[in-house]
Amino acid sequence: MRFSMCCAMSFLIGFGSLVSAAELSRKGSPAEVAVEVDRLVGVELKANEIQPAGLSTDEDFLRRVTLDISGTLPSARDVTLFGLNPDKAKRERAIERLLESDEYAAAWARYWRDVIFGRATNMRAGLVNQAFVDWMTESLSENKGWDLIATEMITASGDVRENGNSALIFAQEGVAEDVAGEVSRIFLGIQMQCANCHDHPWDRWKRADFHELAAFFPRISLRPVREENRIRSYEIASVNQSVNPQDRFRDLKENADRIFRFADRNRDGKLVKAEVQQSPLGRAFDLLLERGDTNKDGGLSLAELKAVEFPMPMQVGRGSTEHFMADLNNPSSPGEKVDPKFFVTGYSPKSGLADIERRELFSEYLTSSKNEWFSRAFVNRMWAEMTGEGFYMPIDDMGPDREAKFPEVLDLLAAQFTSNGYDVRWLIRTIALTETYQREVRSAVPGTEAVPFASATATRLRGDQLYSSLITVLGDNTAQGRGRGPQMGGGGGMYRGPRSPRDQFGELFGFDPSTPQSDITGNIPQALFMMNSPMLAGQINARGFTKLTGLLRRFPDNEDAINELYVMILSREPSDREMKIATGYLAEVDNREEAFEDLMWSLLNSSEFLSKR
Repeated sequence: MRFSMCCAMSFLIGFGSLVSAAELSRKGSPAEVAVEVDRLVGVELKANEIQPAGLSTDEDFLRRVTLDISGTLPSARDVTLFGLNPDKAKRERAIERLLESDEYAAAWARYWRDVIFGRATNMRAGLVNQAFVDWMTESLSENKGWDLIATEMITASGDVRENGNSALIFAQEGVAEDVAGEVSRIFLGIQMQCANCHDHPWDRWKRADFHELAAFFPRISLRPVREENRIRSYEIASVNQSVNPQDRFRDLKENADRIFRFADRNRDGKLVKAEVQQSPLGRAFDLLLERGDTNKDGGLSLAELKAVEFPMPMQVGRGSTEHFMADLNNPSSPGEKVDPKFFVTGYSPKSGLADIERRELFSEYLTSSKNEWFSRAFVNRMWAEMTGEGFYMPIDDMGPDREAKFPEVLDLLAAQFTSNGYDVRWLIRTIALTETYQREVRSAVPGTEAVPFASATATRLRGDQLYSSLITVLGDNTAQGRGRGPQMGGGGGMYRGPRSPRDQFGELFGFDPSTPQSDITGNIPQALFMMNSPMLAGQINARGFTKLTGLLRRFPDNEDAINELYVMILSREPSDREMKIATGYLAEVDNREEAFEDLMWSLLNSSEFLSKR
């Protein structure tokens, strides 16, 4: 049964008091949990003598929640009808409608594409771009749990063009250390990558912890998929036997005594080429002799064999049967063999497992309800994306040695997210129902820091949201056969894959969503595109087949037309001051079409249009 926020509040108060966080360890409805979230936030704000901001206007709420859930602006018609709707539950109904829309899954799929590809190390990562978006869109449409989505990414295999869940592994080129670092960052919110070379400087994680995590992934191999003697794609495959030259030399190091006894047939304490032909040393003996025959007697003693340095570096993407932690004082040595172990819980698999078995078992460790960081990382990320401020900032740098803001709220949401089967829609619905999410943006007092969760935080639109918003405002010319949306120039390529207009736009305006808002600023190319691009200039035209032309025909009265333009672009009507400025400019220019083109241009280039408020 669904409750509106008001109904849920009345229901809970009717029992004498609000439900506590402890009582909500059971499976709670979004409305119930939203009420408890607001209570916990209110208690802490009150303790610090902070008065929260009021609720946003209907227009601001609809714009905010539409951008958050479906990644675009509401239409002018939707804004008008929503403002006139007297239904007290209209905000909840709007949330439900947006979550059931096709745009919801597509928008959040592109969000996760930006998260994964924002830190790709593989220059060919673009090959899996569209496949990932398609796969993630389908997964979110089916409302797969976050645990299942994470598992499918971690255990991916096959052709990357056909298996979108391979994006995370392919973006990191299958390198065990890089995959481990991104898995920890994205699914645990814990930055472990600096422990690759040294103990973490300010967290408890040791270098061994990182390499025990990486030891779940060394057997991943990227192999080219050829078609008519050209590389068409790549596939993720498993390496469960020692086929890598690097592995062969490492095996030799570990088993030198046994191999030497087997190969030294005449027991003279020296190996020569004639007696090793049928031994594991046969193929590599010439290279071993070149590197290890220090006394130049044409043979290798056991000591010389053990002292041979690795003749070649690990080749990226080739895979390895085992993971070794490099000896930083002796880079040419094989390093220390490390067995897989999950640093959060201490769980480790039995020996002898194949690659996919290792990764499947790690996925179980990762998504287990006993691993609280899995749910906490997702809740923190989604809360920050929707409200503009996370419980931990940056959102992907959490951990037991960091202090969360409003920790009881995070604990509650994480426990409920787990209890509700890692249901992504459940979490988005719950956050959107809170008064904390629905508060208005409050101007900061000069010289003071903004108080988290006391008011809404304005954030810059991601490139994908901005593209969709431009399509909503200007119209999708693709539908009328007059173009393909904002054109950025350039094509695809072997390593980039097909580049749609949306992809091209994202290359200019996109950013890694894990980046704190304070570090995100516009740049000159972005400003020049918004001010001068032929695409925008062609649509900001009152004399062609554009939405502006139709608007001016439908509204011959200038004030009515100004109102409609503001609602269409900013999802609100102009203030009295803005109306006065706009009508004054119309009178000054004395050319209706030209003046409205200038007005539309200025609104599209305003910080308000480029932001979520």
